[in-house]
Amino acid sequence: MAEKLAPEKRHSFVHRGQKVFEWDQTLEEVNIYISLPQGVPTKLFFCNVQPKHLEVGIKGNPPYLNHDVASPVKVDSSFWTLEDGTMHITLQKRDKGQTWPSPILGQGELDPYSVDEEQKRLMLQRFQEENPGFDFSQAQFTGTCPDPRTFMGGIRSG
Repeated sequence: MAEKLAPEKRHSFVHRGQKVFEWDQTLEEVNIYISLPQGVPTKLFFCNVQPKHLEVGIKGNPPYLNHDVASPVKVDSSFWTLEDGTMHITLQKRDKGQTWPSPILGQGELDPYSVDEEQKRLMLQRFQEENPGFDFSQAQFTGTCPDPRTFMGGIRSG
């Protein structure tokens, strides 16, 4: 059932008509996917994750990304891999359940409708996690969705 609440699609950050990266998020992490240029040895790529900053590039060149992240991350739990021509960066959210409008602070942020949809999906994911055995995949919210970090109601019986 949890897979029904996983990200349905990746969001794209496009700058000047060129896709910079794609991304998605769960309750606990933000995933960034960067297509790598061909012909560059994989050992030359680097990624430096700091609590509030991300740097990605090719050694010996200016960084491809050198920006603050939208919210703080747990550096020890964040990691990156290179596979099939893609750099996959997993940033562990310091504040579980927080909805990020974009991985990069002030760049390529989702529109308000998309942020609300992400909040709804993350809230359903949290309900699923906190109430195993129940299927919330068809649940619907009306109106604005509360932030899943601060929603205190939950679902209770009795």
